[in-house]
Amino acid sequence: MASGTYKLDPSHTDVLVQWNHMGYSNPSAHFGDADGTLVYDADDVGKSSVEVTLPLSGLNSFTAKFDEHLRSADFFDAAQFPTATFKSTRVEAAGTNKLTVTGDLTVKGITKPVTLDVTINGAGEHPMMKVPSVGFDATTTLKRSDFGVGAYAPAVSDEVKVRITTEASIPKAE
Repeated sequence: MASGTYKLDPSHTDVLVQWNHMGYSNPSAHFGDADGTLVYDADDVGKSSVEVTLPLSGLNSFTAKFDEHLRSADFFDAAQFPTATFKSTRVEAAGTNKLTVTGDLTVKGITKPVTLDVTINGAGEHPMMKVPSVGFDATTTLKRSDFGVGAYAPAVSDEVKVRITTEASIPKAE
């Protein structure tokens, strides 16, 4: 992976959350329209960083009525808190093509530390855009109640699994 400042590609970024609903099902929701920057330092991975903003307008549970409920004050209160953000505080190598990224996640005005287990899927020149690019997956588990979105727990699981997949590229010079 080449050193540089990469811009996340929202068309190839999925932030998916999944929870258990009363022991019956494991629904999921997608946070779309991610905007973010990844700064990578190949010589000193610890100097790398990532910042991402997730507009709650892009939240999609695949059911419009439920989307409205998720954006309501019962959960994300998107009218008052229109975005969720993540800003790394530490990036560490964790083996071949693996990183551990720790940072501050802010949801509904509440900021808590979160650790992502990251796998670099591939890096190199993008075959179409001809610029340095990278793709990676990341996972973590969060407690909804830590961020003020714990409605209906424990019937609806407090723990939420988060899975991220993304591509990012260094923009071409103007």
